Amino acid sequence: MSDTFNPDDHDLFETHYFEDFAVGNTFPIPSRTVTDANFQVFQAASGDNHPIHYDREYCRRRGHKDLLAHGFQVAIQTCPGAGQLPHMAGDALIAFIEQSSRFLAPVYANDTLYPRLTIKEMLPQRSTGVMVLRSTVHNQDGVLVMEGEQKLLLRKRDAEPKPS
Repeated sequence: MSDTFNPDDHDLFETHYFEDFAVGNTFPIPSRTVTDANFQVFQAASGDNHPIHYDREYCRRRGHKDLLAHGFQVAIQTCPGAGQLPHMAGDALIAFIEQSSRFLAPVYANDTLYPRLTIKEMLPQRSTGVMVLRSTVHNQDGVLVMEGEQKLLLRKRDAEPKPS
C-alpha cells in the first residue's frame, strides 16, 4: 500500500468529453431552502437594496406572503458547479459562455427549490462543442418558478491537451 498522494488524481469522475454527453441527459442539482440568511447574503453581494427583498411588512402591504426573492437569487440555484455536471466534464470543460432566464412565479423566503439542468442540444464544432442546457427551478409545490438556458463550451475527445 502506497502512502503517496497526488491532488491531481482526486477527481470525482473520469473526464467526459463533448461526445460522451447526449440530448436528454439530466443533471439534478441538490435542493435547497432559501432562508433569511440567503436573502441577507444575496442582498449584501448584489447591492440590491429594494425593500421587496428584505422588508416583510413592505411585502405584505403589496400582497406578498413573505420576502420576495430577486430573480438572480433564483437563477443562481442553477449554477452548474452546484451539481455534478462540471465534475463529470472535468478538464473537457472550457467555459460557461451564456445564460438566460425567465421568471415564471414568485419565490419567497423559506421556499424549497429544486434546480435541474437538461441537455437540449449539442452543437459540434471542429475541436470543441457547445452543450445547450435547459435550466429549470421548481418549488416545493411542483410549480415551475424559473426556466432558462445555459451554454457550456467543451473539448472534444480528440482535442485533449497533450502533456508537456
